[in-house]
Amino acid sequence: MNYKITFLLFFLFPSLLLGNSVGDDSHIIQVHFSLYWIIPFIGILLCIAIFPLINERFWHKNFGKISAFWALLFAIPFSLNLHGTKGFVFSDVLHNFSHAILLEYIPFIVLLFALFTISGGIVLRGNFVGTPGLNLLFLLIGTFLASWMGTTGAAMLLIRPLIRANQWRENKTHIIVFFIFLVANIGGSLTPLGDPPLFIGFLKGIEFFWTTQHMFLPMLFVSFILMVLFYFIDNYYYKKELANKPAKQPVNFSIQGKINFILLVGVIISVILSGVYQNDFTPLIIFNNKLPLSFILRDIALFSLAIISYKITSMSLRKENSFTWFPIMEVAKLFAGIFITVIPALSILGEKTDTFSKLSSEVYFWLTGSLSGFLDNAPTYLVFFQAAGGNAEILMNEKFYILLAISSGAVFMGAMTYIGNAPNFMVRSIAEENKIKMPSFFGYMAWSILILIPIFFLYSFIWFGFKG
Repeated sequence: MNYKITFLLFFLFPSLLLGNSVGDDSHIIQVHFSLYWIIPFIGILLCIAIFPLINERFWHKNFGKISAFWALLFAIPFSLNLHGTKGFVFSDVLHNFSHAILLEYIPFIVLLFALFTISGGIVLRGNFVGTPGLNLLFLLIGTFLASWMGTTGAAMLLIRPLIRANQWRENKTHIIVFFIFLVANIGGSLTPLGDPPLFIGFLKGIEFFWTTQHMFLPMLFVSFILMVLFYFIDNYYYKKELANKPAKQPVNFSIQGKINFILLVGVIISVILSGVYQNDFTPLIIFNNKLPLSFILRDIALFSLAIISYKITSMSLRKENSFTWFPIMEVAKLFAGIFITVIPALSILGEKTDTFSKLSSEVYFWLTGSLSGFLDNAPTYLVFFQAAGGNAEILMNEKFYILLAISSGAVFMGAMTYIGNAPNFMVRSIAEENKIKMPSFFGYMAWSILILIPIFFLYSFIWFGFKG
């Protein structure tokens, strides 16, 4: 059987076995996962970390099969373990299985697909020369844009012109690493459009501009330190490479594919409306998962906007942008496996909410953040949001610092690993396509631990150290 078909079937396998339980709560049971169930999740993380080091060519040809293997290793035994006296029964965890696909993975990948495709049709032309000042300007613009067009949109818009500007540079790995820190993660702190965890909070009742108001100073604090540090590091390497610097030419800056900016506005409006105009009308109920009409219409709109962009944008522009489907394919296949195999880990965390409810805001920051670096940060945010009480009004007021800790932890520490946030993987893939040697999984973590952890310690001490 074609492995792509197998890859799709692992989504459907438990659902096909449990078709009679749609809309019926009478058979719901509580399944408690032991630690053995997280082996597939650990397996897929180790493969992502180790295989590219051992045999990069094999990994690039087979990462989809590897992801499907670990997902099936969880899905099939899990389904077979749910056999009861009345045949296969529906459970809370299996409900989460379908939920992960229908209400988390599909919206996640559709939004990424839209932002990736539309941003890939915008070409920033100009004779840019990668100096420390220009590179810092790219990071500043990207950090600002990330909260308003998503970390994926901002990263995909700017990463290619940044790479072109620095083609003459020998040492440029640090440029991409700081780009991931700032544009692909920390810059998305200010609105629910910026990063998926904040959008989850928006859907749960957090006001749209709450993060703009209360995350601004934390984002500014962390970003300022990172940008100052970047400038000194980049300037150090720049001075060593001045002999190779291209002759100065007029910049001749221009933007091609401007129609795609209108489509990006369409993406933003679609996301906002899906949260603002929620209602009880659910035309689809699949395995006790209600799919609101607003969510369905949002995903249809996002997919349509991506297709429109691909159809109306000149292929020559996309070729000039070095646009390929590989980065989004890599994210889609790997994160499909991650979304499925992470279910037991999140379920185990969810059983500890009574313990989490007693923690201080500083501990919430480090727990949410450290887990978001390895688990998907949107459901991790949701676990701790619920553990803190789950009431948006109370969290925005009485438990203000706890909500700030959960929000900043989920967004900031998505930068800790390549899998902490989807744009991290995309940026790495695009850099490697352009012959930039990127750190391995653990090599990147060495960068993030050395640079980010001291900054996060300082941030958590200043903001939460005396707040309880």
